[in-house]
Amino acid sequence: MELIFKKPESLTDTITHYCPGCTHGVIHRIVAEVLDELGLRERAVGVAPVGCSVLAYNYFYCDFLEAAHGRAPAFATGLKRANPNLIVFTYQGDGDLASIGGNEILHAANRGEKFTTIFVNNAVYGMTGGQMAPTTLPGQVTTTTPFGRKVDDVGYPIRVAELLATLRTPSYIARTSVHNSEGIIATKKAMRKAFSYQKENVCFSLVEVLSTCPTNWGIPPKQAAEWVGEHMVPYYPLGEFKTPEKVH
Repeated sequence: MELIFKKPESLTDTITHYCPGCTHGVIHRIVAEVLDELGLRERAVGVAPVGCSVLAYNYFYCDFLEAAHGRAPAFATGLKRANPNLIVFTYQGDGDLASIGGNEILHAANRGEKFTTIFVNNAVYGMTGGQMAPTTLPGQVTTTTPFGRKVDDVGYPIRVAELLATLRTPSYIARTSVHNSEGIIATKKAMRKAFSYQKENVCFSLVEVLSTCPTNWGIPPKQAAEWVGEHMVPYYPLGEFKTPEKVH
């Protein structure tokens, strides 16, 4: 019998530590599949953040480093510059990347560092108790905004993909989701492009992935996936925001 679907070789057998309904596992699998299909596993080095995916190194059969909060782009810059043959990727949440690490990712993209960032946006600080994040939606209830995010007090959620796409430096910037099958397919397509651009030494790349957090949102997994489509996608539109003008 022909085997047409199996666990990616780049993915370990580690039992998940993520909450039920969390889509980090889906995103992990997509990254692992792309590393396998592009033949990059033996060259890949990941950089884990501070946040729910702090233990990302347990799930991949490739080298990993652990960065201080928000500093994954700095680690990735050093790795890639020291050994340009490596395939370097950061895996970061919205609290890690868009808050304390906002300056790091902005300048790494502006310098055109040739690594790949997977940016998981679930609109909340997941690991530390569900506080408001830079990506929390207007009116969204969190543990630190019990009456909803008030934009007059704290400003509007940051659209990271659009922000980075304004930079003059060539890059590949996309936003996808994993709340349904269509989104998962689009996410894999964007991931393949991002890692392919790095493989070809073309440009910096970032894929922002809209994700769920049923535990901190206080709703069941099915409703959490629906919430992404109903509330997050309208504010964070999906698609490619920037592609390199030419491949060399």
